[in-house]
Amino acid sequence: MENVMLEYAAMDRELNHYMKAIEETVNQIKREKPENIPDLKHLVNEKFTALESKNTDSDFQKNEKYIYFKDQLKEMRKQFCHQSDNGNEAIEQIDEDIAVTQSQMNFICPITQAEMKKPVRNKVCGHTYEEDAILKIIQTRKQQKKKVRCPKIGCSHADVKGSDLVPDEALKRAIDSQNKQSWSTLEKSAGYAAATKKICCERSCEISC
Repeated sequence: MENVMLEYAAMDRELNHYMKAIEETVNQIKREKPENIPDLKHLVNEKFTALESKNTDSDFQKNEKYIYFKDQLKEMRKQFCHQSDNGNEAIEQIDEDIAVTQSQMNFICPITQAEMKKPVRNKVCGHTYEEDAILKIIQTRKQQKKKVRCPKIGCSHADVKGSDLVPDEALKRAIDSQNKQSWSTLEKSAGYAAATKKICCERSCEISC
């Protein structure tokens, strides 16, 4: 569980650094007003690399999301330990629930910006995409004789290949499980609403009679 939280904190830090690099590049261009626009992509990458080079493990201790999840985990452990005779079993359940919640943050494809149906993981950088979407990009770039950069913001991997992609079965199960739970909740809510409506109708009829 700790590793999952740290991985998310690292991704969050990368994203923040990338956005900061873009902001600094824009401000530099506005400030210097060069006659010829420089290679913006190169400038952003330079600034991003500089920011990443200053990374330390202590940064994670200051990450707001990391701190939030740590606090939530502690609080839930306290509550479940009081409510359950088997403390170890309760803690394992908490870890599993939080892990699923954490996984939901990776349900969205960075290409389509929609929930993935057939997620595939890049063995090189570890990022996941919708299979059809990434394969389509690879095919298009191949025809143009160009390499494919990982579409995940902040990722430096610049040569995504079809041979590096493998089905992410664990993530697919998590997505399917979440969707199943969502439908179950909706069905229960619909059933409750229907039952309530029926009771109200019956009572209305009784009053009318």
